[in-house]
Amino acid sequence: MKSCCKDAFETDGNKPKQANILFRILAFPFILLIRFYQLVISPVLGPKCRYTPTCSQYSLEAFKKYGIFKGFWLSLKRIVSCNPWGGSGPDPVP
Repeated sequence: MKSCCKDAFETDGNKPKQANILFRILAFPFILLIRFYQLVISPVLGPKCRYTPTCSQYSLEAFKKYGIFKGFWLSLKRIVSCNPWGGSGPDPVP
């Protein structure tokens, strides 16, 4: 007989499944903000990113993959490095 709570305590690596879901829920407003930027603001400004994928796409992938804390940190590092003296070229989400 299956337990009704079995899935609630399955692990994804070392993290409980519930914690992973909570981090994704907390990241959702940031994902919406990034999508708003991609759909409304970015077309007006034009392509300016030095990296592939673009900084907004990188941030979107980081929030989806890692959640709010690590996703925010990776996004911040990427945006800060996107300047004339920073790097360029391919830079996928780790």
